[in-house]
Parts: sequence; structure tokens; C-alpha cells
Amino acid sequence: MNTTPPGAAHEHIPPPREYAEPVAPSRPVRAVGSGATQTMRLADEFFYLAHDDQTGRPRLFESATAHGLAAALLGELYGEGRITFEGRHVRVVNASPPTDWLQHLVLDRLVAEPRHTATRTWLAFLGTTAYEQVATRMWQLGLLQPQQVGRLWRQRTIYVPTDMNTAAWSWARLSFQLRNYQTLNAFDLTLAGLAAHTQLDPILLDGTPLATRAFLRQQVEHAPLPVRDLLADLGAVVGGAVLSHRTS
Repeated sequence: MNTTPPGAAHEHIPPPREYAEPVAPSRPVRAVGSGATQTMRLADEFFYLAHDDQTGRPRLFESATAHGLAAALLGELYGEGRITFEGRHVRVVNASPPTDWLQHLVLDRLVAEPRHTATRTWLAFLGTTAYEQVATRMWQLGLLQPQQVGRLWRQRTIYVPTDMNTAAWSWARLSFQLRNYQTLNAFDLTLAGLAAHTQLDPILLDGTPLATRAFLRQQVEHAPLPVRDLLADLGAVVGGAVLSHRTS
């Protein structure tokens, strides 16, 4: 798939330089099903939102999922105080490595390519690998299990939740709070913003009055400015991808 957003082609990120890069563990670090007690990360929760909690099948088209996961990974680094967003650009504010291997991987790449700061460029670049990387991290925590689907000559791998209740919790929590007009905390506000800007909100708020959708928009509009900047770029990239998807 083409994940380069409009106007970003001239900012192609070159192949990685020779520098030490964290490597994902090759085997799970926790037993299957034991990850439910772990504190969930933003990209993990968005992965759950973007897939059916029983079958693991996607609720979004591929490009929207990829860009949403890329934005969620950047959002994790913002939440960890490693980066911020200024206008349409990403800025590293603390290069000390996070403990999470995937956050470490993304931050190292940002540090290694200081000439490339456009948020849309990074959404496109990270989107090419975000699905497999986030799925791998969740598999290591016992949250997902890979499964082959399709006919022999067209098989593909999907990741099925190991615990339906854990997989449904992100969706149920956001839906309940929004339907009851409850103020979202910082984490859920960002998660709801990711859902809204990848066009998941019609499914999340299915059957609700227009006032509920207006409440979601109002909540997102009061997010911290760096989060709003990230979401604005995500919305533009996904909107362009949707238009391309419909006209292709």
C-alpha cells in the first residue's frame, strides 16, 4: 500500500544509518493470556479498537489502521515526555531511551533523522511497520495470538485476542463514558481522538444522538495543543487515504 501522504514525497526518509537499535525479543516474555493485568499502552488499545474483539478482523481499511497505529506510537512517546508536536512537526525533547523496546525503536529513529521533522512524514514512515510491530509487542505480552486465515494460496496472518474481555474493554470504556457525557482523562482523550480521526467514531457511537458525537468533538477540541496538532495531521493523512481508497 502507498502510505506516503500528499506533499510528503520530497521528505523521503533514507534507510537507517549504522547505529545501535533495540531488537524485539524473539520469544514471548509472558504466557498467553497473562497480559490482562498489565497497564495498556496507547497503541495496544488503539489496536483493540481497530479490530473485532472476537475474531481480530479489522474494522478499518488497512491504511487508516496503519496511520492510526503510527500516531498512537508517537502519542506514547509524547505521553512519556520524549517528544512533542509543534505545528506540523515532531520535536524530540528527551532522547533517553524508554524501557519499552518499541518506544525505544521509534525514538531512536526520530533521533537518528533530525532533518525529517514533518509529522505527516513520520506517520507515513512508521505506518509501514506499525501493524506488525504493535502486534508483536502485544503477542509478547500474551494479548494476541497469530492465526492463519484464507485459502492455501492466499493465506494471511491475523492476530486474534487471547481474552475477549480485555480486547473489548477499551471499546466499552470509551463508549460508556461518551454516551454518559463523562469527561475523559488524558489517556482516553487521546485514544478517543485517534478513533475520531481514523473514522472509527461512527461505529464507536452507533445508535447515539448527534449530541453524543458533538460531545466527543468538544472533548477532543480541548485536548492539549500538541495532541491536537498530532490528531490534525492524522486526520489529514487518513482523509486523503480514504479519498484515494474510494476513487481507486
